[in-house]
Amino acid sequence: MGLKRTNVYAEDSDLTLIKEAAARLGVSEAEIIREGIHRIALAHRVWDEPFVSDEETFDLGGPVEKDEIRRAATEAHEQRERRNRGHAA
Repeated sequence: MGLKRTNVYAEDSDLTLIKEAAARLGVSEAEIIREGIHRIALAHRVWDEPFVSDEETFDLGGPVEKDEIRRAATEAHEQRERRNRGHAA
C-alpha cells in the first residue's frame, strides 16, 4: 500500500478518542486514523452495479426470528469488545 501524507483538521475531542484507542489497542494514532479513513471511504464507495438485483434474494434457510438477530448482534458486539480490550475472541 503506497501511503501519501496529508493534513486534516480534527476536533480536540476526536483526537482524544483516537489517542485513547491507540493506547488501548497498542497501535499508533496514525494507524487508527488510516483505518478510519479507509472505512469511511468504503462506506461511501459507489459500485458500478448493484450487489443484488431487485429480483434476487438471500436464502436464509427459513424465517429469522427477532431473538436470533438480537443474539447474533450481541455475540458479535461482545467479540469486538473483547478484541478491542486485547483479549482473544
